[in-house]
Amino acid sequence: MATSIYPQYPPDLTGEQKSYLLTNLIDWSIAHGLTVKPPPSFVSANQDPLGVLATPAPVTLFPSLFPQRCFDEALAIQESYNELYSAIARDEDWLKSIVEELLDIDDFVSQLWNIHLTVKKEGYAQNLALGMFRSDYMVHVDSTATKPEPEIKQVEFNTIASSFGGLSAQVTAMHRHLVAIDAYPPEISALLKTTESLGIKQSRSNTSLAAGLGAAHRAYGTSKASLPLCVIFLVQDLERNAFDQRHLEYSLLHDQGTRSFRLPFDRILTDTKLTSDRTLLYIPPHSPSTSHEVTTIYFRAGYSPSDYTTPDAWAARLHLERSAAIKCPSILTHLAGSKKVQQVLATPSSPHLSRFLTSPATRARILNTFAPIYPLDTSAAGLEARRLATDSKTAARYVLKPQREGGGNNIYRAAIPKFLGETSEERWPAYILMEMIEPPPLTNAILRNGEVQRGGVIGELGVYGVCLWRQGGGEGDKGEVLENWEAGYLLRTKGDTSEEGGVAAGFGAVDSACLVDV
Repeated sequence: MATSIYPQYPPDLTGEQKSYLLTNLIDWSIAHGLTVKPPPSFVSANQDPLGVLATPAPVTLFPSLFPQRCFDEALAIQESYNELYSAIARDEDWLKSIVEELLDIDDFVSQLWNIHLTVKKEGYAQNLALGMFRSDYMVHVDSTATKPEPEIKQVEFNTIASSFGGLSAQVTAMHRHLVAIDAYPPEISALLKTTESLGIKQSRSNTSLAAGLGAAHRAYGTSKASLPLCVIFLVQDLERNAFDQRHLEYSLLHDQGTRSFRLPFDRILTDTKLTSDRTLLYIPPHSPSTSHEVTTIYFRAGYSPSDYTTPDAWAARLHLERSAAIKCPSILTHLAGSKKVQQVLATPSSPHLSRFLTSPATRARILNTFAPIYPLDTSAAGLEARRLATDSKTAARYVLKPQREGGGNNIYRAAIPKFLGETSEERWPAYILMEMIEPPPLTNAILRNGEVQRGGVIGELGVYGVCLWRQGGGEGDKGEVLENWEAGYLLRTKGDTSEEGGVAAGFGAVDSACLVDV
């Protein structure tokens, strides 16, 4: 266990204090859309056949303490991360060398790559790409150090469906409201009060991410088909996290002046069509006589194999990739977010960063955020990783990750040797082995489905980034970055006995960072 770096926090509440806090937290959440659709375990389909109910999103009662300098560094380095992953997505030859190692052992990656090859053969109709990224970190404290200093270590980098940008702005506003109405005990009021550098930091992810969609929409240009233009939010059917997405839709319309529509993944081929020049048209089912030309497709679905249960699903993804709409992300950007890419960049002594980042100082800052990650192939590093992963004593320090987005996919610690023993060695290279990050102990309380659970927690800081770029046309043309900015933050907090941290997957809660000088 890492060394504690925080003051004792949060304080105990009297019955009256807890009642006042919860009443105001719940009412504010419902009034301001800090909500999710209730899970079937909480409200059954028979109780809500029309899907009209909502419940407060899982949230922490108190904003969690977070080291100021770790927070500031994570936000400051995001533009460099945007640049890095844009460069990877623009370097097809390098990405091909990484992806080819997975083609025979990971069918999902293989299918994505085949779509890229199919569209490349025909010729891409759009050379602009949009990235709405999220780089996830945990605070790490080396318990073996004489004077342990907290530092950020990257958990993963997300290039598709980076969620909770809408709710993260709401939860920080909610916690600041609770401070303003004295819902917290007076002994922590000074700690929570926002100053220039400390206290609760408001996230601006909602408007910043919507601005990214607005920038892509404008970069698309005028209509090729003399039709009204729109942005498409590609979503999963029965999406429980719809309100998070809605906040971006509303900001896109009211702040950016851009119309958007929600398109379920399984209705792509039904509700859209391609013209002869591959302009993508959307035909709203509620108004089939009014077609819209799609400028930008924002993927909030299509990141998991569970979305591709039929050949039509893969045909639909190809249909979108062939189109002239700007994709967020493109197939190449989706593949750039695979865990294999993260492993190749972060493997000790890896030479690859210098290919994409020319500044030695920037490379050094990026490298400092990496936790040790190893392949499970037959290279020297891979053989060492296999030794570590198959020994129950050494495996206790690691997590095994597949090439997947979303929560619930990883294998942790003592479970790794058994899992590998039941998995063909031919498939081992589809996974990466990552050293566990050791966060300092912290306590908080989480409200989920009306129940409050208090105890030890672990926080994961996600920093959003927006990047719009031109892909390049070969023959030395590597493309160029057109827009690049850091776009706010998300703090997800989970109980310290839970290995996973996904809120939508049922593990974590949305939180705010209360910055402290440790």
